[in-house]
Parts: sequence; C-alpha cells; structure tokens
Amino acid sequence: MEWAGYAYLVAAVCFILALRGLSHPETARVGNRFGIVGMAIAILTTLAMPNVLSYEWIILGIVVGGAIGTFIARKIEMTALPQLVAAFHSLVGLAAVFVAAAAFYAPEEYNIGTAGQIAIGSLIEMGLGTAIGAVTFTGSLVAFGKLQGIVGSKPLSFVGQHPLNAGLGILLVALIIALCVTQAPWIFWAIVLVAFALGFLLILPIGGADMPVVVSMLNSYSGWAAAGIGFTLANTALIVTGALVGASGAILSYIMCKGMNRSIFNVILGGFGGEVAGASGDGGDDDRPVKSGGPEDAAYMMKNSDSVIIVPGYGMAVAQAQHTLREMADLLKAEGVTVRYAIHPVAGRMPGHMNVLLAEADVPYDEVMELEEINGDFSSTDVAFVIGANDVTNPAAKTDKASPIYGMPILDVENAGQVLFLKRSMASGYAGVQNELFFRDNTTMLFGDAKQMVEKIVKSLKG
Repeated sequence: MEWAGYAYLVAAVCFILALRGLSHPETARVGNRFGIVGMAIAILTTLAMPNVLSYEWIILGIVVGGAIGTFIARKIEMTALPQLVAAFHSLVGLAAVFVAAAAFYAPEEYNIGTAGQIAIGSLIEMGLGTAIGAVTFTGSLVAFGKLQGIVGSKPLSFVGQHPLNAGLGILLVALIIALCVTQAPWIFWAIVLVAFALGFLLILPIGGADMPVVVSMLNSYSGWAAAGIGFTLANTALIVTGALVGASGAILSYIMCKGMNRSIFNVILGGFGGEVAGASGDGGDDDRPVKSGGPEDAAYMMKNSDSVIIVPGYGMAVAQAQHTLREMADLLKAEGVTVRYAIHPVAGRMPGHMNVLLAEADVPYDEVMELEEINGDFSSTDVAFVIGANDVTNPAAKTDKASPIYGMPILDVENAGQVLFLKRSMASGYAGVQNELFFRDNTTMLFGDAKQMVEKIVKSLKG
C-alpha cells in the first residue's frame, strides 16, 4: 500500500512540527493543531487499510474513548494536569500489553507466523514492548497516586530494594530470552507480572519533589513501548510516533535531571532520593517565629519598589489566581515598577505548567523568565513576591545535606531585598520539608487563599 506509506509520512511530519510548536508558548497552539491533524491522518489511513474487515468494534472504541476524552478535557482543572498525564501514560502502557497479547495468541493475523512458530524478531519486539508497557502501566499508576495524594509523596524504600530491582530486571531479560526459545504462553504472562512488579518498585521509592522527572521518563517509556509494538504490527506510523515520544521524553528527562542536579541513570533505575527519605521530618511543627503582614503592607512595599519578581507555584494554580495576578502586575507597571516572572523548571509538578497558566492570563512572554535567566537578578531586586511556590524556593536545597531536595537548583528568592511569601499556612511543601525561607529576616508571610489575597492587594493598589 504505497499511498498508506505516503500518508503515514505526512502524519509523521505533522507530529514533528507539533513537537517543534510545543517548544514555545507563542507557537504551542499551532503545534497542537499539527498534532491533531497528524493523528487524524494516521487514524483515517489505518481505517482505510484493506486488512480491516470489521468496523463495529473500532467505531465503538472511538465513540467511547472520544466521549471519555471529551468529558475529561472539559472538566479537568489545570492543577490536575500532571496526574492526568501520568494516568494517560498508564493507558498507553496497558494498550501495548494488550496488543502484544493479541499478536502472541493470533500471530497469523499480523503476518508474523503461526502459534508456536512466531518469528524470533517478532518475539523480541513483542517481549520488549510488553515489558516496557507493563512497567509504564504500574509505574504511571504510582506516579498518579503520588500526584493525586492517594499515595504519600515521601519516598517509600526498604532494605534490599536495589538488589531486588536488579534481580527482577535480570529475570525479565531471562524470561524474554526463554519466550523466544520456547514460545510458551505462561512465560509471556510471567513477563507481564514481573514487569508490573518492577514498575511499582521503581517508582515507589521516588519522592514527591522528583515526580515531574518521573512523569517525563514514563512518557518516554510509553513511547518506546508503542514503537516496539509498532514493529510487531509493521505499522510505520506507530513506530515513528512511538520513537518521537520516546526520544523527546528521554531528552526532556535528561534536561530536567540536569536542571535539578539529578542523575539520569538513577531515574531509569528508580529510587533516587530514597536514601534520605524522611530525614528532614514533616516540617509542619516548627515553632520558630515568623513575620506576617497583610495586603496593605504588600501593596505599599511593591508600589514603592523599582523592581518586583513574581514567583508562581502550585498554590497559584490551585487558587486559579493567575488572572488577578496579571491585574496586580499591570497596576504595578503603571506605577513605573519593573515586573517579571521567575519560573522554576518543575514549578507546578510538571514542566511548563506555570508557563501555560500565565499564558492563559495573557501575561507577556517576554516577562516570563526561566531559572537560569533570572536567578542572578534577585540580589538587585527590591521585592520577590512568592505565590504558592514552596520547595523550589527553599534554601535548604543548598545547605541541608539531609534534605530530600538537597542539590536541586532553586530560585534564589532569599537574595531579594524583601520577600513576600503568600501561602495558606506554615505547612510543608510537596517534598515534605519545611521551607527555611519562612524564617528569614527579610521575609514577610501573607497567609490566606492566593486569589483572595491578591484581590485585596489589587484593591489596595487601586485605593
């Protein structure tokens, strides 16, 4: 089917353009459109193939899946996007397992041989796709549970954890080899079960502060699983799409690891951050005094400044305060104050989360700065306004070797002349450690709901 090859090529080009577009907020919408067009072409091309004999189940799956996807897209809050992405990754992994099982039990339908006489190359592809898909499924479920708060965000480790993971990995390789030799059905399902267990054990020991990297890596796993099954099905679109997702996810994970001072090998093997689990305590019972203020104090301090750097975090996302924050920034700029936004690579539990929220509020892109661009400017800034960001501003990451976030680059907020820290309470951040910034002499705490507090600051600025 030569025409199908050309159609899949066009779809692949659309996917590449989609990734290119998603690399910057200004082109993200165009990138999304390219992705939609590419996926539509790939689906329609597959449906038009002559080996598709029945459309009843396919149409039913499209209708049910499309309805569920539409409902989720309309109802999902921006704050829940990280766990939604993790949940979707789990479905991709499970789909890879199901497709591999179908190919294993009905190989003649996929032109890879007959039962018990499957081509060795197909068995290798099938075994690897099944293993990676199963690891992705259970690993993504754990990531979803941690992000949703169902599972504790602290690392869950135990004695002998790494040797056990290594043993399961070796066993998985041995089972894939045995599958190629014997083609026994029980070995296929043994691969599935061992990979399921390995997925749990790889992600459970990873702390909440490192979950964004985990989600990115699981995204890569899901892509490689799809690519592996694409070889089994001899489907060019699936191979190319899976490879694009796998490669881009791996590159993003490497960039994030570098930005967070983590080892990419520890991410792949699991358990990084587990060695210091619980070392810093809950962080919620600190009785040291803090300085607190109100919206009038914050408005006066910022209005009489030359420069203000706003540091948004998950708390801003939860309160949906981005539009009110934009209004506050506009009022300050009208007073001659230079206003910029500082974004940590993992603020909001997912790369780009804060950028999307600020873009939604029409914040100018040139005012939004990444950590490397703006970190050196805090020392010459009059006021740093932190709204809902916690772990990414914690100085303990640079000084406390017992902290789960030690070594993670942070925004150097403490170097600003004055720090206004907007937070509901003194509770610890997602990593479960207290923020030392709260107790600095130049920090003023603003306790309350992020949106309501900013609204009061806006009122004071107008008054």
